[in-house]
Amino acid sequence: MPQNFIACDRDQELLLPPNLRDWLPEDHLAWFVLATTEEMDLSPFYGSYRGDGHGRAAHEPEMMLALLIYAYCKGQRSSRVIERRAWRTSPTA
Repeated sequence: MPQNFIACDRDQELLLPPNLRDWLPEDHLAWFVLATTEEMDLSPFYGSYRGDGHGRAAHEPEMMLALLIYAYCKGQRSSRVIERRAWRTSPTA
């Protein structure tokens, strides 16, 4: 089932720090949110995307949901502010 998503690799090697897991302590809220979203049934999210992989690549729905849940947990509900903060802290920005 070839879907067209922008890759989200949390184990990707970077220059500084060498691994994304080195940025946060083990008990950080982000790891809890990621573990929680991994356990969710997200098939309704994936069902709305084309199964043939055509079209512009989308961000991984699980990653986007985790981002929203994390922002909501931190008290941020403005999508514009969430977007600005995500790009400001992005290693590729």
